[in-house]
Amino acid sequence: MADWRPIIKCRDNGFPRIMGVINVTPDSFFEKSRTSNLDEILERAIFMSENGADWIDIGGESTRPGATEVTLKEELDRVSKAIEIIRDELPNIGISVDTRKSDVAISALRHGANMINDISALSDPNMKNVILENDVPICIMHMQGTPRNMQNNPHYKDVVTEVKEYLKLISEELIESGIDKRKIINDPGIGFGKLLEHNLSLLSAGRQIVSHESMPLMWGVSRKKMFKDLLGRNQTKNRLAGTLGVAAMAPKKGVDIIRVHDVREHYDLYTSMASLE
Repeated sequence: MADWRPIIKCRDNGFPRIMGVINVTPDSFFEKSRTSNLDEILERAIFMSENGADWIDIGGESTRPGATEVTLKEELDRVSKAIEIIRDELPNIGISVDTRKSDVAISALRHGANMINDISALSDPNMKNVILENDVPICIMHMQGTPRNMQNNPHYKDVVTEVKEYLKLISEELIESGIDKRKIINDPGIGFGKLLEHNLSLLSAGRQIVSHESMPLMWGVSRKKMFKDLLGRNQTKNRLAGTLGVAAMAPKKGVDIIRVHDVREHYDLYTSMASLE
């Protein structure tokens, strides 16, 4: 299994690591990220690896606004097979499993994953034990509500302070359990229980939401609804330019990992930016 340590923080040149998204679901919000065909999954993973991805993030349950939960068995079946074929073909790529369920995380790690991406930030109390027993990094994300209701009426007095305090609380719980703070990745949860003004405030804040300097920061903004609100791009297929605009700011904001649908375009962006440094 690939070691997570060399690819958990940003590159030596200050540019983020790239995490490519593959959704093994029928209902994730961006149609081109979805597939359940194992040959297509492997083809996409190889393409991402060859075009600049440090990580592949595999999700078996849609968490778009209004989404409903899938059964444990269904998520296990989707995720485990996908991770196994990717790990067999790409032994050195980082593989993240996007799940809220500890049983899914356990299976994913057994099949070759080496990171847990938990948008619910430990809603499953056994997730801490899984992290400790397997010595893997965990991404904890802020979300107001659940995917089913998170966009109904999101509200904050001070979104940056509230998100930081929430992530600090979860991080301290993990640290007190014996988990190395360097393995705790913070994600502000862009689009998860936030309006446009909340998203923009969090992106502008960058690393201000991270309570320990050694903890990595991850952004996931790729093709999200904020670009409909900001730019009037109703269809997800028309949101790449806006996504790249935000990604271009990520190095200055101290982002370590950026989670994207379009790996090659982000790699080209950062390669071009680096050449001008």
